Amino acid sequence: MLDQDHNKSLPPIPAKRYFTIGEVSELCNVKPHVLRYWENEFPDLKPVKRRGNRRYYQRHDVIMIRQIRSLLYNHGYTISGARQKLSGTKTEKEASKSYQIIQQTVSELEEILDLLKS
Repeated sequence: MLDQDHNKSLPPIPAKRYFTIGEVSELCNVKPHVLRYWENEFPDLKPVKRRGNRRYYQRHDVIMIRQIRSLLYNHGYTISGARQKLSGTKTEKEASKSYQIIQQTVSELEEILDLLKS
């Protein structure tokens, strides 16, 4: 899901526990106001808020922001599409399983049709 080629141009994530919004902005090449907007749009993106309502992002938040950025800017997803993609791993598995069931049903129906013809 994460576009590895494009993310090679982004700086590596330092081994820190918390990152300020300015640091995340530089690490992900996204402006701070966009990060604040994405917090409203992506429910899993929840930085820790401390004194004075300051945001502190953790490593998993930075990785998620890079995934969101890749989906929106590189793959052309809309906000709602990216939201579904990030939370939709179960949906993709269910769709794959449904496809397999449909293929099996078609195969069984073709066998029944062959039996009826003979």
